[in-house]
Amino acid sequence: MSETPSPDGRVADPQADFAATALTSLDGRYRAATRPLAERISEFALMRNRVRVEVEWFVFLSGIEAIAELPPTDAATAARLRALHVGFDDAAFARIKAIERRTNHDMKAVEYYVKEQLDGTPLQPYREFVHFACTSEDINNISYALMLRDAVREVWRPQVQAVRERLAGMALQWRDVAILTRTHGQPATPSTLGKEIAVFAFRLQRQLRAVDQLEFLGKINGATGTFSAHVLAYPGLDWETLSRAFVESFGLVHNPLTTQIEPHDFMAEAFHAMQRVHTICTDLCVDAWLYISIGYFRQRLVAGEVGSSTMPHKVNPIDFENAEANFGLANATLQHLATKLPVSRLQRDLSDSATLRSIGSAIGHGCVALTALLRGLGKLELDATHIARVLDGAWEILGEGVQTVMRKAGGDDPYDQMKQLTRGGTLTRESYLAFIAASDLDAAEKRRLSAVTPADYTGRASALVDNVT
Repeated sequence: MSETPSPDGRVADPQADFAATALTSLDGRYRAATRPLAERISEFALMRNRVRVEVEWFVFLSGIEAIAELPPTDAATAARLRALHVGFDDAAFARIKAIERRTNHDMKAVEYYVKEQLDGTPLQPYREFVHFACTSEDINNISYALMLRDAVREVWRPQVQAVRERLAGMALQWRDVAILTRTHGQPATPSTLGKEIAVFAFRLQRQLRAVDQLEFLGKINGATGTFSAHVLAYPGLDWETLSRAFVESFGLVHNPLTTQIEPHDFMAEAFHAMQRVHTICTDLCVDAWLYISIGYFRQRLVAGEVGSSTMPHKVNPIDFENAEANFGLANATLQHLATKLPVSRLQRDLSDSATLRSIGSAIGHGCVALTALLRGLGKLELDATHIARVLDGAWEILGEGVQTVMRKAGGDDPYDQMKQLTRGGTLTRESYLAFIAASDLDAAEKRRLSAVTPADYTGRASALVDNVT
């Protein structure tokens, strides 16, 4: 049965094909938003990738001439073996889990599963080359690297890119819309709405460049990273070069120096990069929420939606609030992952194994948040009339510019003059013009400043939007 998402992306149909008793919202309420991620980073995806690495290692070894005991695998046989990964399905997963119930070791269950698939075929005599010279982490680290890479590049990053592109479009659309800004919550020098939105687009633009430079590492070097079993079995082979070739065949970067585990530093780098993106997006959520609260934005109404169980007029900024909450959950987990995973006792302990299983949760909350953020941005409607009215009621903000011009002209403590006129109060157009007329400025400057309005006092704000590509 297919899922029926509500307008906000949540699953509304109680009979939909997700577990109503799911322990977390990611596999329950937000299943529609997390499904693409689950296909890439879940226990099912982990088993599928483990099978892939086991099969590829077997095929790789068969291509090494010096390993005479394992004949070369022709293209047709290799394709049949790779079908174990390409066609991995619920039945295959269930079989591995059945084996695991006996072994109490999930990686050994994968090895046994692949060996089973060789039974009754011409490859049965060579089944012991499945998992040859490998420790579990030789298979696991590559599998997790592939899952993380695909989750980041194919699901999470496109969502961030979509937010950035939406912001860039909004920045261009509203580049000339002058607004009264607020520093410390108080009226401040005007800007344009486009420029303020462009700030976020530019910040995300920088972080996406950092994300694109991330490396995803892998290793295959034995129980303590020394190739001991490899060398004992085939001492004449250049196992370091072979290891590099195998890891790089997956599009990963080879790590030549590890203990039993790849030390996960590259994961920490990825998680920190994601945290920075989420933090920027949280800042955006807060500002969008505040712009709505002061009336710069209205929110497009959604038919049938209710804002409050008791106040019928309410149109709440729920998408930005939802996003803020999920970014927080994502970053809390990402922070733990980034600080815990690179720490392992001596050559290894199992604490990283349990921790790695939370990667999907961390990225999942990030994806839910990005979905909500993009949805919220799509509902924003400019209230140009209100923005203009607010700006026209704050002539005191011209004090900064006027006192700067008066300094240029050599006036007597112009800052203090403007402070006495404006601090803690409001300035009308009439009182502003009266002050300019009574100043010591020459006639040309008086004419120039008398023509300035708060809406004009935006400097290069509009042009600054061009920094967003």
